[in-house]
Amino acid sequence: MALVVAAALVNPALHAQATGLPGLGDGEGISLGAERQLGDRIARELYRDPDYIEDPVLDEYIQLLWAPLIRAAADRGELSPELQERFAWRILLGRDRSVNAFALPGGYLGVHLGLIAVVGSHDELASVLAHELSHVSQRHIARGMSEQGRMTPWLIGAMVLGALAASKSAQGAQALIVGGQAAAVQSQLSYSRDMEREADRVGYGILVDAGYDPRGFVGMFGKLQQAAGLNDTGAFPYLRSHPLTSERMADMQARQQLNSPTAVPAADVAQALMSARARVLSQNTPDALKAWIQEAEQYSPQDSLAQRAGKLYAATLAYLQQRNTAAAERSLQQLQALVKRSAPTNSPVVQAKALPVSMTVERWLSLLSAEVAMKQDRFEAALKVLLPGGALPDLARPELMAAAQAVQRLPGHALQTEITRQLRQRVFVAPHDAQAWNLLAGLLNMQGQALAGLRAEAEAQVARLDWEGALDRFRAAQDLAKRGRVKEGEHIEASIVDTRLREVQAQLRALQQPSTGSR
Repeated sequence: MALVVAAALVNPALHAQATGLPGLGDGEGISLGAERQLGDRIARELYRDPDYIEDPVLDEYIQLLWAPLIRAAADRGELSPELQERFAWRILLGRDRSVNAFALPGGYLGVHLGLIAVVGSHDELASVLAHELSHVSQRHIARGMSEQGRMTPWLIGAMVLGALAASKSAQGAQALIVGGQAAAVQSQLSYSRDMEREADRVGYGILVDAGYDPRGFVGMFGKLQQAAGLNDTGAFPYLRSHPLTSERMADMQARQQLNSPTAVPAADVAQALMSARARVLSQNTPDALKAWIQEAEQYSPQDSLAQRAGKLYAATLAYLQQRNTAAAERSLQQLQALVKRSAPTNSPVVQAKALPVSMTVERWLSLLSAEVAMKQDRFEAALKVLLPGGALPDLARPELMAAAQAVQRLPGHALQTEITRQLRQRVFVAPHDAQAWNLLAGLLNMQGQALAGLRAEAEAQVARLDWEGALDRFRAAQDLAKRGRVKEGEHIEASIVDTRLREVQAQLRALQQPSTGSR
């Protein structure tokens, strides 16, 4: 992710024409507003990156691990109300198979599927998120910027994105970063030792207060230490941006010893399923898909329940990618039978105060079952899986996304109105949810609500920070209204379109005219 972005940011001419990055003032620091503005412009490019992925299941899993950390950080006083309000707090998933996670200016975080694929438990994954959250809450990026004095914003952007480019190709990143910028960029690929220690300390406290097992920190450090000992060849770019030292390892182990001993945690089957999903979605070439299927076929008595379940989940997804739905159905049935006879399916991924919604193995399997049914064009069957007993409560996001896709394939379905209502509610509380906006647009268009549909399409572009695309859709909606094609009751929608059009035009003007980054 980010090779093209880094190229644009290290080129001053491209910066002036396209990015409109904020100035950093006199070097005494960067304001919250200017940092958010810088983050918006970097994230805007990452949304366009081919490796950016929107997967409702993995998105939900990450968000449900993330939310308790945010609450704990706020309760501990590590996250001020102003920081919560001014920053984006969005996590972008990248399809990249490398093991990496990173914090961007303005509260954006990136997580590569390669990281999700290698962690052994949700606690390990949460420990990485807690560490990255601490880099943001302690404003390490801004502090690093202030140490660089009057550095130009385009170079700041290059430094932030240099590590991301290196995660794809270290040689390619070096080719992009040339001349006088090279040394400065290289110096910023890693946080300072003091910042790393601070992020460890603060992150550890947040992890514990959020209800996670702090052994996740030690376990993740162990994986990174092993990678470092094997002379990391690029698969672990996290080691470059977050260098691991024996001092950090010792500190985490000492903190762990201060905690009351707890029972050895059971194998995290739910995490094994999500790791399998991440592996397949990040490596889905024909050869890779065959490999995932062969792994499931080569049964080993030494495999744990989590390992066996993960292999069957990966094989099911691989069959779906190959459009072999009959084989996917057989693999899914094997997986369901394995879990049913081997372990209780209502074991929560994270206990009590760590998650507001229980993320269970049973739920992951239901979502996978609906996915298989939809690939078979059995949309009614998918809805029955998503809505057991025919009840229609307020659906969680993955179920809502899947149900909306199914209803779109069933014109005039009885659930159409209710699913539309729930999508409207979803985008009201989460206006940055581009997928929800797109699905809402599709359902509105099916119901003949062209104006509202165009506005939803525009809002999806806004959510991805694509102001040009949003402007195009809002103008189309405005033209529709001016031609007198507004239905009864749509005048309020037309008024909203006018307002939003002006707001998007203002965003584009700001993008073309860099601000001073004033406080």
